Amino acid sequence: MPHIRASAVIIFKSVGYTVEHAIAGIKRLGCMTQILRNRKPFIDDTFLLLSAGLWNFHLRTA
Repeated sequence: MPHIRASAVIIFKSVGYTVEHAIAGIKRLGCMTQILRNRKPFIDDTFLLLSAGLWNFHLRTA
């Protein structure tokens, strides 16, 4: 039983590291780390979509 629990912890940690690296990559754009003071509706969603797309493009071309 302990070996099953240990393998589950390893899997969860690897997923957590992947998510942390993805969030850090998205924050490289700069607009995701600063406070948005724009009054247009859904602009924050647009910035998140743009940053995620640019990060995925960077990963595919690097």
